[in-house]
Amino acid sequence: MRRALTALACAAAAAVALGTAGCGSSDGTGGATATGGPAASVPTVTAPVPTDPTVNPTPRPQSGDVLVAALGDSITAGSPLYDPDPAVRARIGSALDPRSQYEYWFHAAHPRYRFRNCGIFGQRTDEIAARLDACAKGAQVVVVQGGINDIAQGRSVDDAARNLRGTYVAARRLGLKVVAVEVLPWNNGYPRAAPLIAKLNGLIHAAAAAEGVPVAPWFRALEDPQAPGRMAKALTIDGDHPSVAGYERLADALPLP
Repeated sequence: MRRALTALACAAAAAVALGTAGCGSSDGTGGATATGGPAASVPTVTAPVPTDPTVNPTPRPQSGDVLVAALGDSITAGSPLYDPDPAVRARIGSALDPRSQYEYWFHAAHPRYRFRNCGIFGQRTDEIAARLDACAKGAQVVVVQGGINDIAQGRSVDDAARNLRGTYVAARRLGLKVVAVEVLPWNNGYPRAAPLIAKLNGLIHAAAAAEGVPVAPWFRALEDPQAPGRMAKALTIDGDHPSVAGYERLADALPLP
């Protein structure tokens, strides 16, 4: 999919305006990543910019459209070159690139999937879980991503796994289809964080299996086979987050129903 979409994505990115509906961004205190902003309320999906794939591309949903609630931290937001919070996008300035989102690439390949980007920089799994109801309103599917900030902030990996499993359970009770994702390799936290990431990913797989939830193999999608436990250099922009090519790889590995 990556090669087939590259030319399309480059042309589309030039036409994408800055406005988007999303769930805002936090101040990122104690987080594992590099950019943040003030906390924002959670708006419903609107369609101010038809070319932005993170919002409804038409004024009204079309028959067969699927709304996906993308719930998570800065990896979901698209850091460091994108964020659903307009204030953060303004600070990014001329470097802003909407291709810096897995949601962008998945929508480009599968246009019937619309995304509500509810990524907030620096949030832990307990904070992410607390936003489920607001993010998922009206959606059919939720992608639950998180865990690296728990590790970065010295929180219990077991608690993070319980928070994620609780989110899967709560989402299913809301009638949503759920997709879990692995925690990514963290180059800037290597080697200290590597065993914690491995443990958390094992717990994510166990929790997802118990709840009948598929898991996107995002760790494996970005890991450098020549440098185990780290993202490949071409797939990370800063050692914390994926590059545009890395976000495209995440979309490739996302098993949406």
